Amino acid sequence: MPKKPNLSADADELRRRAEGQLKRQRRKTAPPRTDADTQRLVHELQVHQVELEMQNAELLEARDQMEAMLEKYTDLYDFAPVGYFSIDEQGVISEVNLTGAALLGVERSRLIGRRLQHFLSPTSRPVFLAFLEKIFAEPGKQVCEASLLNKSGTPSWVDFQATPAGSGSEQKWCRLAVSDITALKRAEEAQRRMEALDAANRELKREIVRRKAVEAALKKSERYANRLLAQALGLQKQLQHLSHRILRTQEDERKRISRELHDDIAQVLTAISFHLAVLRKEGASDGKDLQRKIVRTQRLVEKSVNIVHEFASQLRPPALDDLGLIPALHSYVNDFGKRMGLSVQLTGFTRGRTELLDSDKRTVLYRVVQEALINVAKHAKASEVTVSIRKLRGAICIEVHDDGKSFDVREMLSNRRRKALGLLGMRERVEMVGGCFAVKSSPGKGTTIRAEIPVGNGTKV
Repeated sequence: MPKKPNLSADADELRRRAEGQLKRQRRKTAPPRTDADTQRLVHELQVHQVELEMQNAELLEARDQMEAMLEKYTDLYDFAPVGYFSIDEQGVISEVNLTGAALLGVERSRLIGRRLQHFLSPTSRPVFLAFLEKIFAEPGKQVCEASLLNKSGTPSWVDFQATPAGSGSEQKWCRLAVSDITALKRAEEAQRRMEALDAANRELKREIVRRKAVEAALKKSERYANRLLAQALGLQKQLQHLSHRILRTQEDERKRISRELHDDIAQVLTAISFHLAVLRKEGASDGKDLQRKIVRTQRLVEKSVNIVHEFASQLRPPALDDLGLIPALHSYVNDFGKRMGLSVQLTGFTRGRTELLDSDKRTVLYRVVQEALINVAKHAKASEVTVSIRKLRGAICIEVHDDGKSFDVREMLSNRRRKALGLLGMRERVEMVGGCFAVKSSPGKGTTIRAEIPVGNGTKV
């Protein structure tokens, strides 16, 4: 930057320079000599003239420099990247650069004297007025953001930064720098949208993970339900198979009972009928012979009665209801051992030991012993059988152990083609009253059938 000329230089220095300039001119012109006063006066005038010429030259040089500097700073002001406004307390524009006029979309000459707040959006005007009031009320730089509307009505965001300039008795005014921050606002909005989108993506990922977990749980539940369904179907088939076996067994039992009744009781009753017919014809002939025939007929009647009692006892022993479980088991075990030629022992309870069991539970225990002994007689080929009854804590346990041949329990219970109706029937009966049923069989050790039934209120054992 050129140095500004010093217009207040020392007068003696200026006079010295002027005299030197005048002497050089005199040597060139060589004026004629006059008297001393005239020459001194002329000299003074010439010196003043040179002084004025030099001052004029310096002023011209200073003017040129000032004009160059003004042009430079005018360009900097007008073409600055931000808009510059000079406004008063009411927001009236007194000065504005070209960038500021471009921001508003109005020629600079038409902006002078207009209020800047008229170019703001309605929502930003209260904010700008509060900002304007704060500029002249507080020292230092003030900042705010507002939405600007140009001549075409297109909104844009701007940043206002202002400092007060006028003070004292002068009219208050301030310099206002306006920066277009629309791109920044859009970038911030895009960043907010990206953050919202990122949050939505994270939430979507969490939802996907949650749905996958739910789907996996549903698949697991579906597999579990399918297994339960398969088990239920298998159980249903087992129940159907058991039902069919029961029906067939019942039918076989009915046939056996019918055959026994036909072969035994029917023949006895037929013989009784025949003897009664003979007695009717020969009643008057021989009294002794009649008595013998009557005795024979009475024996046939007693035999038929015993057969009927035996059938009734097999179907439902009266002792179970009249005397209790222990006496009924004693009677059945003794009779079974005699009929089958087996050594059967009943151990555990004595007649003095009592427990409370209801009718259903007594029947279940009796049938377990009965079915177990029948299986021993049919399949085990055992020589000794032990039936033990024990009192556990809150339960009655019955075990039937034989020293006969063993079998594969799992295969027997799972293979429908094998005749395991007795075992299945025992297990069903025990589980029906809330008990536990188990079968153990091993080579050389025989087979043990165990039934454990919880004790409840009921009839004494």
